[in-house]
Amino acid sequence: MSEMTKREGTTPKRVLVWDLPTRLFHWCLVALLGASWLTGEMGEMEWHMRSGIAILTLVLFRLLWGVIGSTTARFTQFVTSPVTALGYARRLLAGKADHYFGHNPLGGWMVLVLLMLVLAQASTGLFSNDDIFTEGPLYHLVTKSTSDWLTGIHKTLFDALLACAALHIAAAFFYLVVKKDNLILPMITGRKQSGDDVHFVLRGTWLAIVGLAVAAAAVWTLLEFA
Repeated sequence: MSEMTKREGTTPKRVLVWDLPTRLFHWCLVALLGASWLTGEMGEMEWHMRSGIAILTLVLFRLLWGVIGSTTARFTQFVTSPVTALGYARRLLAGKADHYFGHNPLGGWMVLVLLMLVLAQASTGLFSNDDIFTEGPLYHLVTKSTSDWLTGIHKTLFDALLACAALHIAAAFFYLVVKKDNLILPMITGRKQSGDDVHFVLRGTWLAIVGLAVAAAAVWTLLEFA
C-alpha cells in the first residue's frame, strides 16, 4: 500500500486515494488559518478566537481520523522513521525516488509537523491576552506572567507555521513542475491516475461525522468546565 509503480501494458485509471473527510479537513484548515491571520491583523479578536477554536476542533478531529480513518489518512501509513525519510530524500535528489499514492515519507513528516504546530498554536491561544481587552477563554487558569509567555509563543509559532506552510506549498509545486506529479488536484478530486490495480480501505463519511462530533464535544467540555 506504499510504493506503487506503473506497470507496462496496463490501462491507467483514476483511483480514489483521499477520502472526502480528509479533503474537507485540508481545505477548511487552510481557510480557517487565513481567517485567523486576517482577523488578528484587523483586531477582530472575538472572531479570531472563534476561528482558533474551530481550528483546534479540526486538528483534534484529524488526529482521531489518523487512527480510525481511511488507509491513506492513517498515521501508521505515512509516518515513517527518520531514516526512511532521509533515504527517500536522497533518492529524490538523485531522481530515483519511489512513487507513493498517499503521502511520501517526507510529506508524512511535514503533515505531522504542521499538525503539531497548528495544535500548539491553537492551544496557546486559549491562554493568551493582548494587554488591553482580549483574554483567551482559559486565561483564568494561569498567572498573568504565564499568559504573557504563552502569548509570545503563540505569536512565534505563527511565524514558524507560515514558514512550514510555504515549504509545503513549494514542495507541491516542485512535484508538479519537476517530477510531473500533481499533488494538488487529487486533494480536490480525491483521485490519482494509476496503472496498478490498487485499492484502499475508505471509511464512511458517517464515521468522520462522529469523529468530528467527538472532537467538538471535547473542545466544548474543555472551554465550558475548565
